[in-house]
Amino acid sequence: MAKGRRYAPRKKKKQPFWISAVVLLAAALLAGARQLGLSWEDLPVVGSPASSTVQAVPEGTLEVVYFDVGQADSELIRLPGGQNILIDAGTSATQEALVGELRSLGVETLDLVVATHPHADHIGGMAEVIDQLDVRQVVMPRVAESETPTTKTYENLLQSIANEGLSITPAGPGAELWNQNGAVLTVLGPNGSGYGNLNNYSVVLRLTFGEDSFLFTGDAETESEEEMLARGYDLSATVLKCGHHGSETSTSQAFLDAVSPQYAVISCGVDNDYGHPDAVTLDKLSAAGVEVFRTDLQGTITAVTSGSGVTIAAQGKQGT
Repeated sequence: MAKGRRYAPRKKKKQPFWISAVVLLAAALLAGARQLGLSWEDLPVVGSPASSTVQAVPEGTLEVVYFDVGQADSELIRLPGGQNILIDAGTSATQEALVGELRSLGVETLDLVVATHPHADHIGGMAEVIDQLDVRQVVMPRVAESETPTTKTYENLLQSIANEGLSITPAGPGAELWNQNGAVLTVLGPNGSGYGNLNNYSVVLRLTFGEDSFLFTGDAETESEEEMLARGYDLSATVLKCGHHGSETSTSQAFLDAVSPQYAVISCGVDNDYGHPDAVTLDKLSAAGVEVFRTDLQGTITAVTSGSGVTIAAQGKQGT
């Protein structure tokens, strides 16, 4: 991903009076509204968004872009009908480059944005995405009140959602977030509450298109994986986005066996301080015969399918 790319600010929509009231409510969040019992559920409820038709992928084709956003996560689903779904948005350090990459793909409208969980490496750039692009719907997990973050990053996201008059749709297991033109996006997690670990609140999504499928796991760890297995969900996927940047806390053997992927994508930063991806995870993937793609080594990765086989290509790292 190109670094430091500048872009022209999007002309702000004129804000109706009632949205101004919502902005004041979100501002209260910044001033400590949690003491008043407020949460993201207090944001306004609006109707279901209309779909967009921006620059489409070739007819009958679905594309998934795994952006190189360093030690973070961000994926774009480009749907056959020309709609777009963004899962996570990297960090604030990569937000300008991410918006630039989206625009370079012809994306000005995002029909659905999913914040898998409120950690800064997943939502750090999301406020900027909402500010700069036309976002139709936002999905986030329900997090226990005692575990709801009070970080500036999280508050900025709530502020941007309020500014645009958007609601937040809670991610319920089994819910279909999308079902058009043969593409179906289903929520598989989280399945519990009170985890004590924000990673396990991660929204886990399974996308199917024809014979192919993609699994997006956020930072879901073994506890969440075990819940999905216990519920008997169909976890099989052609492409697995490994949980928690390839950490040993995710991609348990039982979960990997159930997914049985042909390809795995690991999103992580070059020489990151966490040692991601972990050798244990890489060994499991190798033993299972899974072909691994890594953003730290190969840059942005793109998977394309017409429903009968996935082709994956890596953009390559800048300067290599």
